[in-house]
Amino acid sequence: MKSPPSIRVLTVNTHKGFNALNRRFVLHELRDAVRAVDADLVFLQEVQGTHRRHSEGVARWPQAPHYEFIADQLWPQFAYGRNAVYPHGDHGNALLSKYPIVAHSNHDVSIDGHEARGLLHCTLRLPADGALVHAVCVHLGLSEAHRSRQLEHLCALVRREVPDGAPLVVAGDFNDWRDRAHPVLERGLGLHEVFVKAHGRSARTFPARFPLLRLDRIYVRNTRGHRPLPLPRRPWAHLSDHAPLAAEIAL
Repeated sequence: MKSPPSIRVLTVNTHKGFNALNRRFVLHELRDAVRAVDADLVFLQEVQGTHRRHSEGVARWPQAPHYEFIADQLWPQFAYGRNAVYPHGDHGNALLSKYPIVAHSNHDVSIDGHEARGLLHCTLRLPADGALVHAVCVHLGLSEAHRSRQLEHLCALVRREVPDGAPLVVAGDFNDWRDRAHPVLERGLGLHEVFVKAHGRSARTFPARFPLLRLDRIYVRNTRGHRPLPLPRRPWAHLSDHAPLAAEIAL
């Protein structure tokens, strides 16, 4: 009997290419670490699109947007959702994919006057059988009241744009240190968090060097199985303020 197809996913807040204290530009090392995981889908948050000041003053700053620089030739497909725009540049969420991205849309869930936040929804086509998989890259706010409203937006987005029976992966930086998202997403959408299912708790990811808070997540729906993938503490602890998460998901 043929085993079901599986995909490997990675999510990481890139901290705009700098280490946790913003003292060192580490995008090149970050790209190497992302490559080493060999994920099929890479969910990126706080990824830099453009930054005119840094492009002129930071050594080894790439000419291409950071998501494109990381994707290089390993992930031929990528989508970018610009969340924050300022006079000298922009940043947001991105999805890198080894599979064709047949549609994508970015949804602004920012609360007026506060942090710019977004939901990047991509529809992917698996080459083997042409099946469609949906992926949503998430970055929620620091305020619990804002996150509650943003989770409502996420639920509405999935109900509106994702068919009930389609495989779905929702991953990213939820900033949900009180674990309030789990019941909302499980009751509202039937989503299950990979690390909660495997270990009873979501993974500690912040701060990256000595993780205490459980901020980052990988949720799934309509999958045959899933398991967390261990990642080494080094070099990841020195590449962002968030530790990454990875999982193998059977479709």
